[in-house]
Amino acid sequence: MNESREKNNPFFSKLPTKFQKKLVVLKNYLAPYTKRVYIVGGSVRDMLLDIKVKDLDIEVYDIEPEIFDEIMSKLGAVGVGKSFFVYKWSGFDISLPRLEKKVSFGHKGFEVTLCQDEKEASKRRDFTMNALMVDLFEGKIKDFWQGIDDIKNKTIKIVDKKRFKEDSLRVFRAMQFSSRLGFRIEKNSLKVMCGIDLGDLSKERVFWEFEKMFNSKFLHYGLYYMLKLEIAKKIFGIEVDRSLFLKTALELQKNRLKFEKEFYPYYFLYIVSKNFGLKYDFLATILKAPNSYKKFLSKQADLPQRITDRFLLKLSLRYPLREWLGNYANGVKKRAKELGVYDKCYDGGIFAKDIISDGYEGSQIGKELERRRIKKIEEEF
Repeated sequence: MNESREKNNPFFSKLPTKFQKKLVVLKNYLAPYTKRVYIVGGSVRDMLLDIKVKDLDIEVYDIEPEIFDEIMSKLGAVGVGKSFFVYKWSGFDISLPRLEKKVSFGHKGFEVTLCQDEKEASKRRDFTMNALMVDLFEGKIKDFWQGIDDIKNKTIKIVDKKRFKEDSLRVFRAMQFSSRLGFRIEKNSLKVMCGIDLGDLSKERVFWEFEKMFNSKFLHYGLYYMLKLEIAKKIFGIEVDRSLFLKTALELQKNRLKFEKEFYPYYFLYIVSKNFGLKYDFLATILKAPNSYKKFLSKQADLPQRITDRFLLKLSLRYPLREWLGNYANGVKKRAKELGVYDKCYDGGIFAKDIISDGYEGSQIGKELERRRIKKIEEEF
């Protein structure tokens, strides 16, 4: 198939130009070996949702593993999962179709076998929206589990209950997908997920899914399913009533566009912790989040019911108010900028050299500097 036909395909035309060109190269390269090659997984979902595709998963059928290894090597692809038949090439994950069977404890405890039946192979996918396949040669879509309808209906639905239960990480994936896409989890799927033990995963792997949620658009959905899927209870030991959930969800939804982009992942943790009566770094600590999370959250101040100039100026002695996660509150950014403390700390026109000239030394300098600045704030505001 030539490049012009590729661009006219309704699916491939949604891909970045660099991917379209690489697909032509890959298709021509694989043509002598097979005519069953598919784009699979989340990239198909994202094409249908007009979300920018950042990587592609490709499944190659009708090639024996030994031959597949040889042709991948000649292509210049790098093997990353020998037992899983996975290679990386130009932003693509290229693999043989496989089945995965749980044989031991933990996320690595799977036995992998090859499968040449597209529908059977698609059963290993977690949700119907992620089980779609696009034929690389014809551009036609295979939808064995009504994934297109579920995408249209903004629904997250399990493909195969038995296989789903074998990987508890998928419960966290449901939470973060809901939060990223604004989708609701189908009732029966929700029931299945609530019955899954979440104790076999490392906190690091769990955090990766939470981090996707922290960066998402629909944070209130993430909160809802963190509670509804019993993730909050099982991981953090937290249960809250409906009124507290509604208050927190509304706060997340209403203020999202006010969040500083640089610190966006921290606001969910701040608002949830504030309303649930937790230390600001509690959730991050349980999840074994990177130190940057714990360090940033531990320095956060409470959000008072009444925010005065005196409060803002005193807080700005510690850091510029763009670093305070309570800055989404009504009028805070505007007033902080008027006071000149949104992007820098308050100095009050009092500097270390003034303190030194008055005879202060060592640690006394910093203490006296802070005392004088506080005094000026209290006198003038």
